[in-house]
Amino acid sequence: MVISLSEKYLLPTSPSQYYCSSNYVLPVGSVYVLVLISDRQRDLPLKHEQQKLQKLAQLIVASENRSCDEVAIHFITAALMCRMHKQFFQDPSLTDCISFPMDKEVQAGFCYLGDVFVCPKQALDYAEENGLDPYRETTLYVVHGLLHLLGYDDLDSTEKTQMRRQEQKYMKMLDKAGLILCQK
Repeated sequence: MVISLSEKYLLPTSPSQYYCSSNYVLPVGSVYVLVLISDRQRDLPLKHEQQKLQKLAQLIVASENRSCDEVAIHFITAALMCRMHKQFFQDPSLTDCISFPMDKEVQAGFCYLGDVFVCPKQALDYAEENGLDPYRETTLYVVHGLLHLLGYDDLDSTEKTQMRRQEQKYMKMLDKAGLILCQK
């Protein structure tokens, strides 16, 4: 019996369960990306930031000179993040984000970049311990997850240095564009 991620983790299974529609797809240069956003947590209010998340994802994809048709960003609870981390990485501890890349190239005229799962509770805890803004920390987790989908990794020190450099670059770019997530 094969169980999909959506079935196993009660994730949205139809477009109507996401907080966006094709009406929100905005151009960045010549790149159009449908960004599906699912918010299944209550730790950090984010529903008011859906358009910002759309633009943020499109900006990063376009800036990496990549194109895709669709990407999904899921905001999930700490408990769900721990279960996923255990199942897919054999580590039951809480982590900030998990990414599942899908299509590296266009398949049959369509490219699904993948899924990013972000835990705002982890951002809240980390921000509180370090005197940071939890919305900014959550933005960083989204950027980190998208970079993983775009082929960046942080398994060794060289890759980690490059990943951190890209994160800093995009956080500065998002700051200038007014796309850092914030409280309503």
